Amino acid sequence: MTRQRLLLVLALALGAAAVAAFAAFRYSSQRPVVAGTRDTGTQIVVAARNLPVGHFLAETDLQVIRWPSTALPAGFVALPSSAVGRGLITAVRMNSPILEADLAERGSGAGMPIIFPEGMRAVSVRVDEIVGVAGFVVPRTRVDVLLTMQPPTGSEQTYTQIILQNLVVLAAGQAVQKNEKGEPMMVGVVTLMVTPEQGEKLVLASARGKIQLALRNMVDVDEIRTAGIGDARLLDLGRQPAARPTGSAPAPRARATPERTVIETYKGGVRSLQRF
Repeated sequence: MTRQRLLLVLALALGAAAVAAFAAFRYSSQRPVVAGTRDTGTQIVVAARNLPVGHFLAETDLQVIRWPSTALPAGFVALPSSAVGRGLITAVRMNSPILEADLAERGSGAGMPIIFPEGMRAVSVRVDEIVGVAGFVVPRTRVDVLLTMQPPTGSEQTYTQIILQNLVVLAAGQAVQKNEKGEPMMVGVVTLMVTPEQGEKLVLASARGKIQLALRNMVDVDEIRTAGIGDARLLDLGRQPAARPTGSAPAPRARATPERTVIETYKGGVRSLQRF
């Protein structure tokens, strides 16, 4: 009797264990996966190499990687087909995400025309190392243009004045031009973004006089009106020293009268003078 009871208890225990194991299995298999426990990332498009402004994107310029879903950049491009065939309006470094804000409209082409707004123009002027501020004038910097020339009024003086201010530099580099003998030579060229009226002024200034670029602070956008400066003001030629008489003895000096000392005081709002 005791043995049968032990067998019955053992059978009940095994059955309860089996039921508990089955219930635990069903619970674990039907339990939803908690979001964020395993982030496989999101597919985005990045630059396969350093890409310059105005570059026309091809498939070889791009690569697809997985990016953490919790730190996706705003406006990212998910498919290479969304970027191929479009121009870059900003430079993109290698492994940096390609963003919609970096891309020109489809069909607008590539190169420099896509990086400046409608109504503006790009005008290139020849410069040397001095005019180009010793190499510090690079794309996206801002400059003023100074002109040095003789005015058309017949004056023999040379004047310098700021004629254009706060111009954006689109490109700076070198180009091949011919000298007076027709031989090719390398010259410095700076391309500036201007309005049509500013472009006319810049081209005429470079043809009639000598231009100089002045580098500006990027946050300094205020225009300052100047009167310019000429030879007379530069050397202070308008102030001549007094001529000393020659051939005669200097006139005797008159005896100076002693000077008085005056002290001015205020007391209770009343002004008073004391002379000594």
